[in-house]
Amino acid sequence: MADHGLFVGFGFPVRGREEGAVKVFNEFVQYLAGQAQQGHIESFEPVLLRPHGGDLGGFFLIRGEGAALAQMTASDEFQRLVTRAQTIVEHFGVVEGLMGQALQGQMQSFLPDTADLR
Repeated sequence: MADHGLFVGFGFPVRGREEGAVKVFNEFVQYLAGQAQQGHIESFEPVLLRPHGGDLGGFFLIRGEGAALAQMTASDEFQRLVTRAQTIVEHFGVVEGLMGQALQGQMQSFLPDTADLR
C-alpha cells in the first residue's frame, strides 16, 4: 500500500484559454494512467471542486511509494506537463504528502521529537 502521495492542485483556466486547459488536463490524466499501468504509481484520482469562493478548483491525488513518486516528479515528461499547466491554469502546484505507514511513523515521532519544546 502506498505510503506517500502527491497533491497536484489547480485553480481555474486562464480566461480565454479554457480549451488549452482541458487539453493539458487530459494530457496529465493520460500520463498518470500510463504511470499506473506501468506500476510506477499505485493510483490517482482527479477531483473537481464545486464553487466555494476559494482559489482551488480541483486536484489530483496520486498515491505511490516515496522513491517512485520522487523519480516521477523529477522526470522530463512530468516537468514538461507541469510547465504546460503553469502557463494555462492559475494556482497550479505540486505538494508531497505522507500516507499510511509513513504518516503513522511521522505521528508517532511527533511528541517525542517536540517534548522539549513545552
